[in-house]
Amino acid sequence: MLERITKGITGASIFLACYFLLNIALRLTLPHTLDLDEAEQSFFSQYLLAGYNEQPPFYNWMQYAVVSVTGISMWAISVPKNILLFSCYLFYGLAAREVLKNRSLAAVAMLSLITLPQVGFLAQRELTHTVALLFASSLFLFGFFRTLQRPTLGSYLVIGIATGIGLISKYNFVILPFAALMAVLPNREWRSRLFDWRLLVAIVVAILIILPHALWLPDNLARASASTLKRMAAKDEAAAGLPRIGQGLLSFIIAVLGFVALPVVLFAAAFRRDFFRALSSSSPMIRVIERMMAISLLAVLSLVFIGGASDIHERWLDPFLLVLPLYLFLKLQSSGFDLSAGLARFRPVVPVFMVIILLILLIRIVGVQYVGYTRTNVPISGFAAELTADRKPVLIVASDKYLAGNLRLELDVPSAMPFFAGSGVPEYAQAKGPVLVVWRGKTPDDKAIPPDFAADLEASGIHLQELNTLTLPYLFGDDKHLFSIGYSWVEGGTK
Repeated sequence: MLERITKGITGASIFLACYFLLNIALRLTLPHTLDLDEAEQSFFSQYLLAGYNEQPPFYNWMQYAVVSVTGISMWAISVPKNILLFSCYLFYGLAAREVLKNRSLAAVAMLSLITLPQVGFLAQRELTHTVALLFASSLFLFGFFRTLQRPTLGSYLVIGIATGIGLISKYNFVILPFAALMAVLPNREWRSRLFDWRLLVAIVVAILIILPHALWLPDNLARASASTLKRMAAKDEAAAGLPRIGQGLLSFIIAVLGFVALPVVLFAAAFRRDFFRALSSSSPMIRVIERMMAISLLAVLSLVFIGGASDIHERWLDPFLLVLPLYLFLKLQSSGFDLSAGLARFRPVVPVFMVIILLILLIRIVGVQYVGYTRTNVPISGFAAELTADRKPVLIVASDKYLAGNLRLELDVPSAMPFFAGSGVPEYAQAKGPVLVVWRGKTPDDKAIPPDFAADLEASGIHLQELNTLTLPYLFGDDKHLFSIGYSWVEGGTK
């Protein structure tokens, strides 16, 4: 059965489509409480802006477009994400088909993406901007390999579109096209691709895609970089000089090993001696990919020595090491060995991983008493029902994106945060009716409003009268683990 499915990209794509439909069904079946990234999308989908926060806006634009047509719902949050993930696999398979002679091998290479933890599990669990980055990276690889093998205006356009989308998905994507350009230079035949007039078309297309955000970025550089710089900084503020570099090097090594270890182990287990013997195989395409990965990793490593980074995250390596499974299959193909036995052992890995991922996504929610409580276990629907038993707000003003996005989804009313550019005072000043102000409570009996939020409310002309608190147990938990929110009702309109 699996052998028939993986005979070509079409069969493997249908198999993947069924898997992502199961992911959508599971997400719709589980509580509709949004995780942090999902709640952010629910909140930001109210606004079409050139920039939002520390993340580039491509995913936000996509989510805004969907919600503008369908309205806010769990469908509108879950379906676009799974379509992007499916497209990531699909274009990865098309990229594999450009460099792998065997169609069956290309199909298995496409499915093997699920063995990368950052792609198979973490992207499905809660990430959004990273999903867009993975899609753009796969699209770029397809356009890049197609251009090397058989250049057309269409292949250059794919490179331009992928580069534009990638740059407004995650800023670190910029390294990938640079690394690809540098990797091609030593090859005399392929070097001519860089001096083709069609490359200018690709550059223009990329510029047009990123232009709105590029115009926004200079005046908002601090906002766009503050969070990333904070995550990169040393956990020990006293660390400096060599200790900081050592900490950064260690985190870089751990990130690389964490990214590549699982697929390498699986390939070694499936192909056994052939895998280790194939590691010495080479070809022009293999050398290009090796140079791409090496240049990209050196660029990330430079953040440790030049940028002072001491905490490198695995997901920062997504666009640079996404090509790893394809690279390993290319090594195996170039070795000339009979791969039938190894493929027979490798194919079952894919459905096993699919089942494991679906089970983990389920158990992490319904088995919280054993694996720990998550944001998705917060009883948002219960809070919404309690808070709106007597009246429904025309506007929600929240202390953070998690509450703003979740209550917007649950109550289907606009939400705002007073300190977010693009929301806050205008919505409150124009509100005709009751406004619900909410914040995260510390304890069931603590009605105190966070000082920063209180100051933001005052600056926005929102004056609270009676402060209240509401506490409910986590979903699928026990009565000992509780989540509290503070709230207050006010009338809209500035005084």
